[in-house]
Amino acid sequence: MDIVEKRIRISGVDPLSLLGINDSNLQIISDRFDANIIVRGDSITIRGEEAETSRVEKVFKELMYVLDKTGVLKTDDVVTVVELVSGEGESTKPAEGGSREIVVLSARNDLIKPKTPGQRQFVRAVQKNDVVFAVGPAGTGKTYLAVAMAIAALRNREVQKIVLTRPAVEAGESLGFLPGDLKEKVIPYLRPLYDALDDMLPQDKLKLYVEKNVIEIAPLAYMRGRTLGNAFVILDEAQNASGMQMKMFLTRLGVNSKAIITGDITQIDLPQKSLSGLVEIQKVLKGVEGISFVYLEKTDVVRHKLVKDIIDAYEKYNSWDGKD
Repeated sequence: MDIVEKRIRISGVDPLSLLGINDSNLQIISDRFDANIIVRGDSITIRGEEAETSRVEKVFKELMYVLDKTGVLKTDDVVTVVELVSGEGESTKPAEGGSREIVVLSARNDLIKPKTPGQRQFVRAVQKNDVVFAVGPAGTGKTYLAVAMAIAALRNREVQKIVLTRPAVEAGESLGFLPGDLKEKVIPYLRPLYDALDDMLPQDKLKLYVEKNVIEIAPLAYMRGRTLGNAFVILDEAQNASGMQMKMFLTRLGVNSKAIITGDITQIDLPQKSLSGLVEIQKVLKGVEGISFVYLEKTDVVRHKLVKDIIDAYEKYNSWDGKD
């Protein structure tokens, strides 16, 4: 087994706050990972097997980000970040108590984490696969979690850019009938993606990323003819993509890229004779290694409590045979 050594500099945060009183935070990390961690001044040296040292390095970088953004590092924050990172691979030390929650991203003054069993399955599928389809009703957090995972991958330098896309098909409307130039026409279709980003990134950083094309938000048609390498790509509202559009999108993936495809097959806005690419692809890619399908249910809805009741009501109405 090869032993490697990594060094991290504590930068932009108070070392005492990072390590905890009497090194309490450091102890949590040391107990969870099989690596030797030595702190001298503002330098952290990690020595051990390569995969394990990489995970410890990732933990410290994430904790420094949390501390920098929030100004405080709670024990719960340390535990959840440790559990998230250790869940990405088999740690050689067993966990001793603590939360099993998965933290996806530290955003603004909160931690974004899956709140239901279906959401946890979704996050784990993305950790293990390069292409993941998340199919489920509105309010299950498909888009929000997908964007959070993309930002986390960008922050951890696992990818160099994020590409967010949607089919410009909604409620039978056509772009040609909408007022304004092309940018103004497509903004309404892409607004949910902007909203998710706005929740997770400071305004100035989001603006900079968009200006530098580190984050690109565009209609699905703009993906044709491109190769997306070193990118985290999200296709949202995929139930409104045709079979050809779905094939076009999936064949854009380049080296070191991940893709998440989200959609709700109960809300297809395509013409009646058109087959949804999201419906078709479940048969086409069934059993392909490296591709995962996750099905979220109404029990995974995390919006207003009435959303579940509304979904139930529609299901009962659509299944009603007209008899009392």
